[in-house]
Amino acid sequence: MDPFSHLLLGYLLGFGVWGSAGLPYVIAAAIAGALPDLDVALYPLSRRFPLLRHRGVSHSIFGVTVIAAVGCFVVPPVMAWGFGPSFGQGSLLEFFAALEIGGLSHVFLDSLDHWSVPIFAPFTPVEYHFDVDRIVNVGSMAFTVIAYVTLIDERGRVSVSLWTDTTWLFLGAALFYFAIRILGRWRAGVVQRREGFSSVIPQGNPFVFVFFGEARTHERLRLWTARYHLLRGFVTAPQSVEIPLQPPAEPTTKSEQAAIGRSYPVALSTSWWLGETHHFAAVRSGPGYFDVFWYSLEVSFWGRSAGVLARIDESTGKVTTRTRWRTPAAPFT
Repeated sequence: MDPFSHLLLGYLLGFGVWGSAGLPYVIAAAIAGALPDLDVALYPLSRRFPLLRHRGVSHSIFGVTVIAAVGCFVVPPVMAWGFGPSFGQGSLLEFFAALEIGGLSHVFLDSLDHWSVPIFAPFTPVEYHFDVDRIVNVGSMAFTVIAYVTLIDERGRVSVSLWTDTTWLFLGAALFYFAIRILGRWRAGVVQRREGFSSVIPQGNPFVFVFFGEARTHERLRLWTARYHLLRGFVTAPQSVEIPLQPPAEPTTKSEQAAIGRSYPVALSTSWWLGETHHFAAVRSGPGYFDVFWYSLEVSFWGRSAGVLARIDESTGKVTTRTRWRTPAAPFT
């Protein structure tokens, strides 16, 4: 998730615990909501100590607790310097609790998408991702912008009671959104297991999911996918592609199947998005060539997907690629 959403959720949760009377703790919780992402500054060390990588130990319960334990001594003086002396005064234990709440909200948000976090590191290397939301969600980003603009505009311009009511409203909206996302993902998971798909991919609309399946043998890789609406059921019929994994014996490419197999490894080497996300393919034939659009099922907005358009020469088998952001079902251009 983006840092502004992390700050906002920490702020709202802190407000839910301490209210307007505990503003120093609310601000501390907001600050802690962004602190785990400071691990990007440890990049030189993370190459030697993998636990210090981005979304490493700082995105775990242990890491958040260490940050809160240190931060309860560091953050109040910094807040007093930046916001005024009153913001640095309060209970050390409550500052620790605020930093813990803000930090755990960061881990919670990051665990909702498909980029995993090691929640129980360093005690276990197991990483968790719950596929509840998208890492970049236009709707949630719009909510964050609206909340920031409204709360900043109201601060000092309206009565404290109105500002308090507005903050409670945003907190309630955020919790309602998470409830819808989590319950929707649970329901989608039931359908996924029943229909034999291996993965669930959330979409911008919390009621819509893309199901994905993968089966591999020594010779072939089969991918299949379908779009599912929680209220209407499957809104597209399952589609599948068969990818030959053995190198073709001849350079000529005479079929869509051969074009898919020849273009697949080249497309993966062209775009790391494809290797890091669930992906699929659409193929078209033309005079003397085949076009295969390999696209991510997870990186998409308004019907367009990030991917690689591969053109395979029918007579020579040569593959040329271009990264593209396009609608998979549309004619290739």
